[in-house]
Amino acid sequence: MVVVRGVPWWGVVSSAAAPVLLVGGWTVAAGLQPRPFNAVTGTISALAAVGAADRWVMTLAFLIVGACDVVSGLALRPAGAPGRLILIAGGVAGMLVAASPLPAAGGVSLSHRFWAVVGFAALAAWPVAAQRRGPSVPWALRPAVAACATGVLLGLLAWFGAELVTGGGLAGLAERFLGGAQAVWPLAVVLSCNRSQRPLVPA
Repeated sequence: MVVVRGVPWWGVVSSAAAPVLLVGGWTVAAGLQPRPFNAVTGTISALAAVGAADRWVMTLAFLIVGACDVVSGLALRPAGAPGRLILIAGGVAGMLVAASPLPAAGGVSLSHRFWAVVGFAALAAWPVAAQRRGPSVPWALRPAVAACATGVLLGLLAWFGAELVTGGGLAGLAERFLGGAQAVWPLAVVLSCNRSQRPLVPA
């Protein structure tokens, strides 16, 4: 069976929109807070928490970015099916994070934590699960590159987790590095797939 290497236009749009909407969402939401928001210490979820000013901005960003991940997973036909499914699952988890906001006054929401962990883990693991083998495989889907991408994302996830556990004061910065990298990687894979439209024979 021959699989086309390229990704349809709607997959290109979704993968390109995700990082723009995520960064734009947390930037606009932070600017709407009545008091200066410290992006180094404050997490993105705090901008969508109950009681946050204009919390709908970050909530909407979570929802749309999650939907973009789902669409990108459906469009990435050259990628391995397990990776596509994990990417879709990560997108759904992101939308469920938006549906489970943190309570006011720094409270704890178990559902928010659960879906956040699922989402972050899925978006870190999907590159290695999407790998393909063969001389004509797009560079971002090659085993070494995919493993490296997952390694970097897991490293950023470990940093974010450590900041939350230890209270190191860099939780917001770590989360932004992690979220930004996870949002950009689907776009990198899509661009690598669309560099050539030659047929790809799956291994």
